[in-house]
Amino acid sequence: MPLMVQIEVTGMTKLSDRQKRTIRRGIVDFSFVLPALVVFVLVIILPLISGIRYTFTDWNGMAKQINFVGLKNYSTVLHDKDLIKPIVNTGLYTLITTVVINILGLTLAMMVTREFKGVNVIKSIVFIPLVVSLVLVSYMWMYVYSDFFGMMGLESPLIKEKTVIIGLCAMAVWKEVGLAMMIYLAALKGVSSDYYEAATIDGAGFWAKFRHITIPMIAPAFTYCIPYWIAGGLRMYDYSYVATGGGPNHASESMAYYIYEYLFPYNKVGYGQTVAVVYLIFCLILSQIITKQLRKREIEL
Repeated sequence: MPLMVQIEVTGMTKLSDRQKRTIRRGIVDFSFVLPALVVFVLVIILPLISGIRYTFTDWNGMAKQINFVGLKNYSTVLHDKDLIKPIVNTGLYTLITTVVINILGLTLAMMVTREFKGVNVIKSIVFIPLVVSLVLVSYMWMYVYSDFFGMMGLESPLIKEKTVIIGLCAMAVWKEVGLAMMIYLAALKGVSSDYYEAATIDGAGFWAKFRHITIPMIAPAFTYCIPYWIAGGLRMYDYSYVATGGGPNHASESMAYYIYEYLFPYNKVGYGQTVAVVYLIFCLILSQIITKQLRKREIEL
């Protein structure tokens, strides 16, 4: 009987030691995450909570007195007709840039998949614009549109309401397509050539191989790239601010620029924060829906 008790106690001691090691390992692992977690809370969570608090006020950003207005700002957002243009502009910009960047990036990636003389030069030329700042890209393309287009007798697309979004989209495509190319190139490099050789033997053409081999095999790249550039389009601000100032006649005013105007020039922090919070919730829901659908499609393929 004492022997059995001793065995049980020893077993419990060993189990306890194992638990202690697990806890100690967990503490060590958490210590590596802690600095990033602290930064995340200070930079993201606390400002977000503070911003939500201001949505229930009419604070102008400077006054010491802050008046509580309840849900008035949220009601105003739902009936604000001035939001229509920024919503349409942002949606159009996001749609065009997401489609063009992904299609052009995949096309370029397929072109440079095979090694040939000068392929590295092409990759570098396409990728270099990615390291240029958004502000500098805006100024560069402003001069391109004004000077080079003028030399050819063409008007800058940035001065017309019907073409200004296209002009801004061209800036984004020029800057971002290099990143899309490199992501899709990495995905294509991971596809075994055996699949294409077997398909060729079976008599499959280019489009058949592209549809039944390439697309399914690089589906994870689509799952990353499409939400990434949708998010980039939804937060577009720099091009609209620097190149056009939201004009002409608010034709290039994005949601981010609209929020900025209410927060600073108009000094309506309460309403600006309300628009920002509502827009953030919309973006989070949209991103979850799109990502979920893409992952579901990835499994099906």
